[in-house]
Amino acid sequence: MKKIILALLLISSITTFSQEVKWLNSYEEAAKISKKTNKPILANFTGSDWCRWCKVLDKEVFSTEEFKTWSSENVILLELDFPKKKKLPQALQLQNYTLQKAFGVRGYPTIIVFKPGKGDDPKKDMVELGRTGYTKGGSEKWIASIAPFLPKQ
Repeated sequence: MKKIILALLLISSITTFSQEVKWLNSYEEAAKISKKTNKPILANFTGSDWCRWCKVLDKEVFSTEEFKTWSSENVILLELDFPKKKKLPQALQLQNYTLQKAFGVRGYPTIIVFKPGKGDDPKKDMVELGRTGYTKGGSEKWIASIAPFLPKQ
């Protein structure tokens, strides 16, 4: 019996530590989940296949267990990619450029924490809570820089 319990604990710990971060690429889906859970959206405006600092941010922060745990508890993740080498579907390109223009994003990486609008049109009346980019010092320091933007629960 003890062996079974130990085996189950081992399996659950492996599953927990290997959990992946779920980055959505649909604003509509992120807005719907944000409204349902009352969590803000953390939008990552990135040039995933060419932007050096975007890649560093991904490696030093977004790929860490600390970020995975923190993000699952606090935000809905939305990746808005502007790649140079790969081609995105036209509808996705249009969505990303529309949001880039709406938020006045001019460089990458730009991370914006916001609440979607109310009513039937979540793009109307979006409320920006804060923005940042790459912060040197790893996931702990980066998360600390984002924390003031989150609504108090």
